[in-house]
Amino acid sequence: MTTVVFMGTPQFAVPILQGLLDQKYDILCVVTQPDRPVGRKHRISQSPVKQAAVANHLPVFQPEKLSGSPEMQRVIDFHPDLIVTAAYGQFLPTKMLNAVKIAAVNVHGSLLPKYRGGAPVQYAIMNGDSETGISLIYMVKKMDAGDILAQKAVPIQPDDDTETMFDKLSIVGRDLLLATLPKVITGDISPVPQDQDQVVFSPNIKPEEEQLDFNQTAFMVNAKVRALRPDPVAYTVINGKRTKIWRAQVVDQTTEMAPGSVVEKTKHQLLLSAGKGTVLSIQELQPAGKPKQQITDYLNGIGQSLKVGQQVIK
Repeated sequence: MTTVVFMGTPQFAVPILQGLLDQKYDILCVVTQPDRPVGRKHRISQSPVKQAAVANHLPVFQPEKLSGSPEMQRVIDFHPDLIVTAAYGQFLPTKMLNAVKIAAVNVHGSLLPKYRGGAPVQYAIMNGDSETGISLIYMVKKMDAGDILAQKAVPIQPDDDTETMFDKLSIVGRDLLLATLPKVITGDISPVPQDQDQVVFSPNIKPEEEQLDFNQTAFMVNAKVRALRPDPVAYTVINGKRTKIWRAQVVDQTTEMAPGSVVEKTKHQLLLSAGKGTVLSIQELQPAGKPKQQITDYLNGIGQSLKVGQQVIK
């Protein structure tokens, strides 16, 4: 039986771990990020991968820093046939990669070499791409730079956000991995080096990147709303009040108003102008200190003060 050390953290990695279990790979241990405080009440929470590992009675390692840790040495001492990683969240030291008998394989949520880094799905949606995908690569010391073992494209639908795309990609990644690993094990595969001239990076989203720019077209503003949902959620400042925009929709309408102006306001609809005369319908939002609310509730509350023609976002 092929032995595997699995390393992953978010929900994206859970179907991949479960797929390996279902196919009777011998999972020696699972390595995931330490329990973290989450939510407004900062309750300590286990990662989705840890929850899945515990449910399957698998040993779990959670080093704060993998390099040089006792947990890393334990993985090395296993000398597994394979290491499989899926959004683990830390670099794997060379010493650890060298301890693998067959290969260390990463399941990456993009069509490499486009979008190396920690936020590939977010950048694909935010840039208005029509597709993203899964790349299986050999792990090397340099981030997401290993030779490509297999790839599969996945369309991005107009209503997809980061959460829905991760759900789709996790299933595609699971199936592609399970179809490819037997060839990796037997050596019946021809890895393809990445084209260095086509490399695009996708670093983690910084807080200053969460603000929407209404000088961009409505399509691009909405793309960012979708890319940053459900976390961290994009925001704008409406009449001086920081407001998260959870959901919006591009409207087939044009305007000559300055970006960020109220184009139309009814009891159930708020249309704002964006760049190049485009128009965006705001559907769900969250003013600072308030719960998330539908646009109708907002317009019956704080939104009552908004006036048609007023530039509320500057």
